[in-house]
Amino acid sequence: MTKKKAKKRSFKGMSYRDVQRANSKNRSKLHKEDQVLIKEERYKNIGWDNVINLSQKIDEFLNKYHIEDLTLEELFLEVDRIGNKYLTIQEIENFNQNFSKEVNEIAEEIDKQFPDTEIEFIDFSKQTSNRYQKKSNQKTYRTVKF
Repeated sequence: MTKKKAKKRSFKGMSYRDVQRANSKNRSKLHKEDQVLIKEERYKNIGWDNVINLSQKIDEFLNKYHIEDLTLEELFLEVDRIGNKYLTIQEIENFNQNFSKEVNEIAEEIDKQFPDTEIEFIDFSKQTSNRYQKKSNQKTYRTVKF
């Protein structure tokens, strides 16, 4: 009688030992209070189920840190990306059209409120007042404001 080899188990493409190492390394990246919380909730790095649960908990904390570090603009982009998953292509196109129309109206209103009264001329003559050495393929321009 021959024994059948047990199929090697893996988590996220890693062996048991690799997951343990990753847990230890990533656990040190957590804030101290979160490390204490993991210890109090009795997450262990021994046994397949425990190792997987610990890895998932550590990933939750690391994802939370990632979201906390995002700028306001990045947060809006992330929310938009998530929200677009639940919209059809037609709804997204309609929203983008309406949005661009609103942005253009706002830009026109800003131009009415704050007109640009300075006129700028660009002088394309060869003479410039700068005293730096010009490269062979470099063009220089002068701007004059009135």
